[in-house]
Amino acid sequence: MVHSRRMLVLRAVIEDYIRSQEPVGSSALAHHHDLGVSSATIRNDMAALEDEGYLVQPHTSAGRIPTEHGYRYFVDRLSTLVPLTQAQRRGITRFLGGSVSLQDTLQRGARILADITGQVAVISSPSLSKSTLRHVELVPLSDSRLLAVVITDTGGVAQHTLTMPEPCTQSDLDDFCSLINADCTGLRLFTAAQRIRTLALDTLSSPRRRLAGALADALTSMADDEQTSDLYMAGTSQLAHQRTIGDLAPLFDALEEQVVLMRLMSTLGEDQGGVGVAIGSETHNPGLIHASVVSSGYGRSPETADETGTDTETGSERQAKGEHADPVAFVGSIGPTHMDYGATMTAVRTVARYLTGLLAQDEDDDGH
Repeated sequence: MVHSRRMLVLRAVIEDYIRSQEPVGSSALAHHHDLGVSSATIRNDMAALEDEGYLVQPHTSAGRIPTEHGYRYFVDRLSTLVPLTQAQRRGITRFLGGSVSLQDTLQRGARILADITGQVAVISSPSLSKSTLRHVELVPLSDSRLLAVVITDTGGVAQHTLTMPEPCTQSDLDDFCSLINADCTGLRLFTAAQRIRTLALDTLSSPRRRLAGALADALTSMADDEQTSDLYMAGTSQLAHQRTIGDLAPLFDALEEQVVLMRLMSTLGEDQGGVGVAIGSETHNPGLIHASVVSSGYGRSPETADETGTDTETGSERQAKGEHADPVAFVGSIGPTHMDYGATMTAVRTVARYLTGLLAQDEDDDGH
């Protein structure tokens, strides 16, 4: 455990290094921060922090810079996040409010997040596997083929062709869809598939049982599809201006590995309402060894923040109150390890909350 005064010194070093990207010396800390001790004492504290692995001295007689361990300690103890300015919040609302579709909103969200942070912004579309069933419709294509049209709570539309051994009348299809929509609306696709199979065994006649089995298989296939979530990315051109982020080639390679990136950000963003941070080696990706990733989930989450988005309640605190809900997608930012963590975390969370509110509003507008 870092001594309380040394913790203040560590915080001051990180804040100054984030701002200047130059090694920080003890005399500069004594001049710019009210630490209440002499430059010599600060120098001793910095030497102790170096011994403990929180700081490193890149050159003899130079100042010190934070290590990955130092950044982790700093991020874990951020007591407050830097609030966005009123102009930034109005800009987000105005820019995203002009969207014409969910896809347009996600692309705009990535662009404005990249503009605010000066980093790479990544937003995933809602995953079918985490969405819930809003409505299902069966459309005849021929005597033996049906088109299952599935609409989810996040506004997603998926289609799947069903092959039937015998034709169904339109009346049968309408009755079957009414039964499924009445019994399965609000369930995740995999759960809905299980419910449909149970209905088939317990209550349905033989023709409808085969139809139920085909639809259940289709829903399971949709839920298992890893490619149902698209990534919207912006700000990659700004990486060229990050002189200290290291070799850009491995980083661009990491950004191309979308499945790996989605898995990382989804894991970080699972605690919806909170913000997850992976620093350097914590990403378990060689291409991100000199970068940090900040992510927050969005979707069916209780709205607990005020309109300024400045509350500091953690995801675990919300979960203790029964306010936790699994996110359906994530918002993320990727930048150098010397990023402004407080500002980035706030920006990511603000965009995530906007998207959560947008999906909830769409659901309310549809009468659910």
